[in-house]
Amino acid sequence: MRSETPKHLHPLLGKRMVDWVVDAAGALDPAPLVVVTSPETTEALAGEGITLAVQPQARGTGDAVAASHAALDGFEGDVLVLSGDAPLLTTELLQALVAAHRESRAAATLLTFEPDRPLPYGRIVRGRDGRVQAIVEEGDASEQEREIRELNSSIYVFDADELWGALEGLNPDNAQGELYLTDTVRSLVDSGKPVATHRADDPVSPVGINTRVELAAAAAVLRDRINERHMLAGATLVDPRSTWIDPHVEVEPDAVVHPFTVLRGTTRVLRGAEIGPHVVAIDAEIGERTLVGPFCYLRPGTVLEAGAKAGTFVELKNSRIGEGTKVPHLSYIGDAEIGAETNIGAGAITVNYPHEPGRPKGRTEIGRNVRTGVHNAFVAPIEIGDDAWIAVGSVVTDDVPPGSLAGFAPRQVTKEGYVYDKHGGPADD
Repeated sequence: MRSETPKHLHPLLGKRMVDWVVDAAGALDPAPLVVVTSPETTEALAGEGITLAVQPQARGTGDAVAASHAALDGFEGDVLVLSGDAPLLTTELLQALVAAHRESRAAATLLTFEPDRPLPYGRIVRGRDGRVQAIVEEGDASEQEREIRELNSSIYVFDADELWGALEGLNPDNAQGELYLTDTVRSLVDSGKPVATHRADDPVSPVGINTRVELAAAAAVLRDRINERHMLAGATLVDPRSTWIDPHVEVEPDAVVHPFTVLRGTTRVLRGAEIGPHVVAIDAEIGERTLVGPFCYLRPGTVLEAGAKAGTFVELKNSRIGEGTKVPHLSYIGDAEIGAETNIGAGAITVNYPHEPGRPKGRTEIGRNVRTGVHNAFVAPIEIGDDAWIAVGSVVTDDVPPGSLAGFAPRQVTKEGYVYDKHGGPADD
């Protein structure tokens, strides 16, 4: 990855890479769910429902699984082993793998696949009877073995007792000088234990991530899965390829999302809303029949009530925009509460940062049916009453009672001929 960030912690469409794997496995309700980590990433990977096992040194995949033994002490049953860099795995695929393992009653079952392009993965070597004999890593494979198309995904199900016994016999006699988990398969076969396979129908889901190119490709796959789910549930995505929606975003039926829109975090888009193009919304709630965009930024804490509008070049943050209220264009509204049926004129700014150490941001409250002028600044904390009007170009520093007209910036003063008197006549003289 050529990065200071550990590979498994790279962000990927709203979650870290490893979180996609943990969530896919977590849906199977494993007990316990063990995450093997290096000492450096222990704190980052700690979480509810997760048991951590520390691998002191990176000595290979076999050593990583062995590091989980203490966390699984006394466990009897099936051990599902996943790679933390395979974010495209689905719960359905893992369920099918576990089911195949239990049906075969094998000591181990491997998830295999045939990719659409060459990948440097271990090859599944079979005997003449079709049974698995070994997994040979790319670096250790002969020319003939490299022609094998069936690849190992590094996803396995083991009988627990068989797994720990096979791990004890591993040695680092290979090109990488590591303890390969794949060598447990050869050990089990040599001991006469049955090893089964389950081939993934989808050649993409088992693929791991090792470069930023592969990270981007995985993001596109996840994007398409998420977008398809929303469209099948009744939302309209005009151009799914240019629409990026995080996994925890809710989009209700009959919402319309236009191209180049990014919906992140826990954003909710309610029925009949129309968003975009070129909208970014993070942890925002977009109410029924609202209009957002084009070119609009909704930051965390924004709530647009039913029928509201946030228009072109508008930024909203930590604010509630009332039902039917319009912020049509060229405005920043932050830390504010605006009532229903209000119209915010172009160029409105809430001035809520005090520039005084220790003093919190002020909040702006604008009532119902208020009409603000063009180029208004509201210096918080401030309250504008219902039905008030604000004059053009005003900096409002004091509360405005309901039904009042406030503001009135200084009138224009024209000093005729001032420039010519100061600097000489017209340029062409």
